[in-house]
Amino acid sequence: MKIFQLQLLKTVLNNGLNISRAAEQHFVVQSAVSRQLSLLEEELGLPLFERKGKRLVKSTALSDAIVQEVDNIELSLENIRGIADEFRDGEKGEIRIATTHMQAKYFLPPVLNEFRQRYPKVKVNFLQGNPAQLVQMLHDREADIAICTEEIADDNALATHHCYDWNHALIIPRDHELAKGKLSLERIAEYPILTYVLGFTGRSKIEKAFLDQNLHIDTSFSATDSDVIKSYVKLGFGVGIIASLAHTLDENQELLMRDMSEFFPVSVTRIAYMKDKHLKSYMTDIVDILESHGGTLNKQLQKS
Repeated sequence: MKIFQLQLLKTVLNNGLNISRAAEQHFVVQSAVSRQLSLLEEELGLPLFERKGKRLVKSTALSDAIVQEVDNIELSLENIRGIADEFRDGEKGEIRIATTHMQAKYFLPPVLNEFRQRYPKVKVNFLQGNPAQLVQMLHDREADIAICTEEIADDNALATHHCYDWNHALIIPRDHELAKGKLSLERIAEYPILTYVLGFTGRSKIEKAFLDQNLHIDTSFSATDSDVIKSYVKLGFGVGIIASLAHTLDENQELLMRDMSEFFPVSVTRIAYMKDKHLKSYMTDIVDILESHGGTLNKQLQKS
């Protein structure tokens, strides 16, 4: 039994039993694919497909079960290559970080600055998306680690590390009516609210807090990016509710920020990677750097 035969089987199944497409992906002729699959069937002593003449019409339960093991084999091969690369040159390689725009802009710059000083030969690639997409990138082996708030904690296939805690804050022009007096959800609900789209940066927590007090809010404007929200608050579209660090760590303090931690539960940003993935030494180091900077950010946010 050859690994190549198992990989061919997986490719054929992934292409809807189309041998022609599978052959193209492996840069071989169709007859070679058919021959290797026949040899695999002979060795196993059981059919991998139901056939109608020479045409494959359906995969068998055996082939479906084998493909699950092929995924594990390919992961082991990837881990073995990673181990070999580390022995060859442990300070050279690539790390793929899946994260959101907010983390990439406000939290990660000092982290990456320290990491780059330690590992100047390591390439860093950012992959951006919403939290659900980031988790899927880990499962698809497109990313090595992910940094975000939603989705991560409930996935049993992921190893997770606490990074930092944060809360939402109100951002308004400095001469706004809400700049003075005690804040309440009732007062805030009187204005159009600019905040994140669903699935990003705790949007569901924001809506739930108002809903629990039977308050209807106008959220006709939403965005994935804190900077976009701030820009339109400045234009008078409404009041903004964003992650506090997107204001605290911003050099431009044109808007006023008011704490809203009494209204919303704390959010936790986590670092995650697949439990079965071999992390190279520089990958474990960046996790340590992230945790260290996360602790520093916690203290900074508590003071703001």
